[in-house]
Amino acid sequence: MSRTELPTPTPTPTLARTVRGSGPGLLLAHGAGGGIQPNYGPIMDGLAEHFTVVGPDYPGTGGSPRTDAPLTLDGLADELVAAAVAEGLETFAVTGYSLGAPVAVRAATRYPDRVTALVLTAGFARPNARFALATRLWRDLIEKTDDPAGITAFGALLGFAAPTADAFSQTDVDAMLAAGWDSVPPGTPDHLDLADRVDVLADLPRVTVPTLVISTTLDTLVTPFHHRQLADGIPGAHLTELATGHVPFFERPQEWLDLMVGFLTSVK
Repeated sequence: MSRTELPTPTPTPTLARTVRGSGPGLLLAHGAGGGIQPNYGPIMDGLAEHFTVVGPDYPGTGGSPRTDAPLTLDGLADELVAAAVAEGLETFAVTGYSLGAPVAVRAATRYPDRVTALVLTAGFARPNARFALATRLWRDLIEKTDDPAGITAFGALLGFAAPTADAFSQTDVDAMLAAGWDSVPPGTPDHLDLADRVDVLADLPRVTVPTLVISTTLDTLVTPFHHRQLADGIPGAHLTELATGHVPFFERPQEWLDLMVGFLTSVK
């Protein structure tokens, strides 16, 4: 199929998005309760030096309004691909972080003539019982309590690696808790609901593009069990380790950037 014959996604893109840089296309898929700026902001300049970056915000994050309908994996993958195409990218790699990993996998299997490579960080194919327990507790804290500091504390305890958290001063902790509700996008419960329903295990053998799985080895939210499951299921996938918790953009942004850029520039 020639470049001019590539299929165009059905939906008209509606998501707000960040567009930066020049060069080969790179589509960003962020995590639940995150957003493009929170999850990729610390490495955006570095990515934009090498790629034309398109980063859509899921419904209820950034500039994208929350939707009334439940999110679906197909719908979210279609929206992200539509955003990239609308910005002039015919083909592109996709990097998915956390919930963005199964979104990226689904995009690769739905649009095999557009997606050229995958980088999956701190990702999962489907929740196991332990992970589902965490996402449901997180969602309940948001929907059933009026405790912004408690929600923030829960996220910090699961998000940061123990060595990083152990180095926090009381001033650091107090400032984090004071941020409270301001750090929780309104669409977070919808993202967590989708995370609870995700299952791309059957998609993994159908991924045919070069894939790098970055295992955040100190992650207590999406544990290395899930990262290995992704790598084992995707034919020819490369697995590499990054000694960080679930927030590499806070803990080891430069190393995370270097892994992504090194892999994507090697397979372009």
